[in-house]
Amino acid sequence: MDDTITTERIEGYLTLTAEARAKATPATNNPEDEIRLRTMLGMCDDYVADARHFMETGDLVSAFGAINYAHAWLDAAVRIGLMDGHGDDRLFTLP
Repeated sequence: MDDTITTERIEGYLTLTAEARAKATPATNNPEDEIRLRTMLGMCDDYVADARHFMETGDLVSAFGAINYAHAWLDAAVRIGLMDGHGDDRLFTLP
């Protein structure tokens, strides 16, 4: 198992998270859940931006952490039912 954090590895996780972001669709059914989902997606997007920033400045450890947080926000939204992961257990931890 390779435990080295590289730019290529982070790029791979950025790609995976972008794929998950594009695949998951909203599954909200009331205004309160729509607000919650917007907040969760905003956190995802902010962490993706942070990951890119950290990668560009050479802080690969922080970039790795940030991209994993970004994906976790998506995964959580699917897990609690605010988004539909369309049965994709490669991209999401399904309920």
